[in-house]
Amino acid sequence: MRRFFLGVDVGASKTHTLIADENGQAQGFGKGGAGSWEAVGYAGLTRVLKEVTAQALAQAGITIDQISGAGMGIGGYDWPSEHQDHLDAIQPLGLACPLQIVNDATLGILAGASEGWGVSIVAGTGCNARGWSRDHQLEGRAVGGGGDWSGEYAGGMDIVLRGMHAVASEWLRRGPKTALTLAFLAHFNAKDLDELIEGVYLQRYRLAPELALLVFAAASQGDPEAIEVMRWAGDALGQLANGVIHQLALEREQFEVVLIGSLHDGSPVLNQALQETVRKVAPKAQFVRLSVPPVVGGVLLGMETAGLNGIGVRQKLIASTKDLLQNM
Repeated sequence: MRRFFLGVDVGASKTHTLIADENGQAQGFGKGGAGSWEAVGYAGLTRVLKEVTAQALAQAGITIDQISGAGMGIGGYDWPSEHQDHLDAIQPLGLACPLQIVNDATLGILAGASEGWGVSIVAGTGCNARGWSRDHQLEGRAVGGGGDWSGEYAGGMDIVLRGMHAVASEWLRRGPKTALTLAFLAHFNAKDLDELIEGVYLQRYRLAPELALLVFAAASQGDPEAIEVMRWAGDALGQLANGVIHQLALEREQFEVVLIGSLHDGSPVLNQALQETVRKVAPKAQFVRLSVPPVVGGVLLGMETAGLNGIGVRQKLIASTKDLLQNM
């Protein structure tokens, strides 16, 4: 009898589902909006799960009772105290199979690491780090980009604020001139540096994570202050990974670090600094860029939860998922 597995990737802006059979052949895909309870509440999580799962089931031509195992990576699922609330939100789907839920950063390890274990570093709007031991019995974690109070950096907003530190330093003449000043002046159409600083202080000008692109651009043009921001961000992300590495005692192991999120494409300086920081602690670490949808990891988790080792079909699952998406 043919077996089917459901993977779900729930985020703060989008949600994906994927159904594949035991041979790694993708059968159905669904996509929807935000599903994290932090963004839409638990009722919103239930609503989007029903929507995207129905899409995938319809495309696969099966019903929910034919799912043999399910794995879900859920943004905002950060603490054991939230476990039952998430299960209650999932229950209306009507799954009658083994189910495992993890944080969405853990899902990226399954999707991106060749053997399904290691460490992930997420760097986008926010930042996070997760880890899974070889036997999947131990999990390592960061707080999840707590920022100032937890000392965890660097997501997009952190990079913007660090860039503004350099601009403010130029204004106060405690630091050198920087191309970042001209970049922020142009973006906000401020007439001079006095107006820019006043506008930011009085919140007439809104700093937002997407302005990290200004810092990346200045770094690519060789601005020393912007390059220093890149080095700082890479080191900060590497420190997140090192915490996870220490938690899992991976210092002497050879394992993969999966890089997830748009900031990893922003500057080679950032990734170079990140790798240097990690290799001081774990010299055998290998770095891979996540190039497949994280929901692939959800299917592999669903297989594992049902007692099936999905690593052997991982490459076929990746290839068939890409084909499925290209034909949609």
